[in-house]
Amino acid sequence: MLYQDEFIHRLRVLLQAALPEWGLDAGSELSLLTVSENATWLAVDPLSQRRLVLRVHRPDYSSAEEIRSELAWIQALRAAGTVDTAAPVPRLDGGLVGHLPDQGTLRHVVAFEFVPGHEPSLSGGLKQRYAELGRINAALHNHSRRWRKPAGFVRKRWDFSTIIGERARWGDWRHAPGLAPEGMRILERAAALLKKQTDAYGQDPARFGLVHCDMRLANLLVDGPRMTVIDFDDCGGCWYMYDFAAAVSFIEEDPRIGEFLAAWLEGYRSVAPLGADDEAAIPMFLMLRRMQLTAWIASHGETSTAQSMGPDYTRGTVSLAERYLGLHLKG
Repeated sequence: MLYQDEFIHRLRVLLQAALPEWGLDAGSELSLLTVSENATWLAVDPLSQRRLVLRVHRPDYSSAEEIRSELAWIQALRAAGTVDTAAPVPRLDGGLVGHLPDQGTLRHVVAFEFVPGHEPSLSGGLKQRYAELGRINAALHNHSRRWRKPAGFVRKRWDFSTIIGERARWGDWRHAPGLAPEGMRILERAAALLKKQTDAYGQDPARFGLVHCDMRLANLLVDGPRMTVIDFDDCGGCWYMYDFAAAVSFIEEDPRIGEFLAAWLEGYRSVAPLGADDEAAIPMFLMLRRMQLTAWIASHGETSTAQSMGPDYTRGTVSLAERYLGLHLKG
């Protein structure tokens, strides 16, 4: 329950005072856009009408070195023309990572250029968006495989242990709202199966590398034919096919998921080859991601996303796990 009103207000005051570090007037209009792992704000300078998006990082989640590494990949992707994404904006002193002194703690802050657009609508045209997303994912994966990371590059590793295992970074799914004892037993069995399956799939460099890892609809901006990918905050080492699982975050029970996957695969294969074993692994990652998000809801109860999902999402996770076990376990 980090992002309570008092904490948000404190961040607003601190960020307002820091705006001149990016060349914005201290009286710029500041509005909260989203709260997830981090708090993201839009600043509009009343004189120049310049707009910047500023991300105040969640305490104790990403180090300054991890953030600089994220921005280094974004800059490399932009330089290569691999993906349409917002440019990081340096402070006047040239640094990319700023800091807000908050009661003895330094909160990391980064700024990005403002990109117009809106989250893709669930109501129509989403199949085409997933085809485009497949092409984007394949291009990102190609870049990841060939890019030589700069010295000091460090990002998180997302594997079974850190996704839903003993070192899970987004919390423990066992604390999910509304999780009943029978549901707990079902999810325990699903977790055990996923551990065996992910171990068997392995982490060969052809399958596991630097990925966006959170390319859900909320991290896409659509403006006419243009689709911009934002929020690389969770990029790190993970399975390449996990990107599709992330892309359907919170809509895993949508009856069109099969259509979205087919479109994504078609888009992906228009840019890069994809083996049958990798395609066959995608349902495994869908289940793994769903359990990770169930844990996230439990540990981020103050966010609007977690509040809108609640116990219904947990019950859906149990139902999906039960079906998954029925498909993959005999007897």
